[in-house]
This record gives sequence, structure tokens and C-alpha cells, in this order.
Amino acid sequence: MLQDSTIRKSLDQYIQRRILEIPTEIKQTFPAIKQIWKCENEIDFLYGYYVGKIEEGSLHYLLKATRASAGGYVDTFEIRGIIETQKQDLQKAIKSAIN
Repeated sequence: MLQDSTIRKSLDQYIQRRILEIPTEIKQTFPAIKQIWKCENEIDFLYGYYVGKIEEGSLHYLLKATRASAGGYVDTFEIRGIIETQKQDLQKAIKSAIN
């Protein structure tokens, strides 16, 4: 499904835009993560949260992008793998927001 270079490029751009928005989101939405969610590691907690949110957004994005075409099966593991290629940028965005 994601072999189409146009769709893949658009998806990569979507993921990068979402990563850029994360520091502002965290500062506005998660002022006291450890107290509210009772998590041990803020970075790990937020990383998992945002991977899930970006994955969900990517699925919605792909549905819109492929609705006009023949479409096809979208593998969520493939999407998660694409998100994971941005792991360092995602972690950096999270760290910059909570430090």
C-alpha cells in the first residue's frame, strides 16, 4: 500500500508536522504528567502516547488520501514502522517540552 512514493512522502510530511507540534501540545496539555498519570518515566509515557496518536492520525490521513483511488489494505505495523523511523526526532521534541 505505501509503496506509492507520493503517498509515502505525504505521510512522512504529516508525521514531521505532528512532531513539530508536540512541544507546544505538551506544554499546554500535560503540565504535571507524573502526578496526573502516575507514570515513572515521562519520556517513555509521552513517547508511547504520541506514537499512538500519530498512528491514529496517519490512518485517518491515509483513508482520505486513498479514498479517491483504488485504496487497499493499510497495515498498521507498516505505519508504526514509518513513525519509528522518526524516533529520535519524536524523543527530542518530547524532551524539549518537559525540560
